[in-house]
Amino acid sequence: MPYTESYIKDKLIKELNASHVEVIDQSDGCGAKFSVVIVSDVFDGKPLLQRHRLVNAVLEEELKTIHAFSQKTLTPEQWEKQKS
Repeated sequence: MPYTESYIKDKLIKELNASHVEVIDQSDGCGAKFSVVIVSDVFDGKPLLQRHRLVNAVLEEELKTIHAFSQKTLTPEQWEKQKS
């Protein structure tokens, strides 16, 4: 079953209490390659590897069929700085 941008986005928002999520399907619609940006308080005080492990745990089943997955994980403070 191919996954959609909205499915991935909704799941990340719900499971990580994310304040902002961007999901881009880079596979021309086949659901096998995604790039995501996730902003969540859950990432406060956590190193990058731990943040990515949290995301990977949320999408454990989906990542069995997604071939490429890139993620950028930010705290709300980091997100605000980046937008400036």
